[in-house]
Amino acid sequence: VRNHITNTYGTVPDTARYYKAHKKQWVVIGDENYGEGSSREHAALEPRHLGGRAIITKSFARIHETNLKKQGMLPLTFTNPDDYDKIDSGDQVSIVGLKQFAPGKPLKAVIKKPDGSKIELSLNHTFNEYQIEWFKAGSALNKTKQTLTSK
Repeated sequence: VRNHITNTYGTVPDTARYYKAHKKQWVVIGDENYGEGSSREHAALEPRHLGGRAIITKSFARIHETNLKKQGMLPLTFTNPDDYDKIDSGDQVSIVGLKQFAPGKPLKAVIKKPDGSKIELSLNHTFNEYQIEWFKAGSALNKTKQTLTSK
């Protein structure tokens, strides 16, 4: 994968570690059934630990999607699956609308191309109100801690 800071290629974990060390947030863009065969919690914990913020796909393996939510990640799907083909390796992705994050309400991705042009894509999620609280707290465990310490 290309490191957009150094313009060199490396493994995904090495690039993610570099981004984390340089406080650069990142997202994963995936195809169909993302997370199939890797539904263990560690598969969701690692992207979060390495500074990942969101995973945008055409679809998720059900258990993996739930595990991502528990870890404070933002699993999103393209409203239009064909939008997957509109994102290229050199693009910058911004997710907007998180202040109004609510069940059933799509979010938006602004994709900035290397030439400076921008496109907007609609993104769906399956978060319920309680899971949104996990996201806002940083993880389900953080939310549980907040709840217990506020009593």
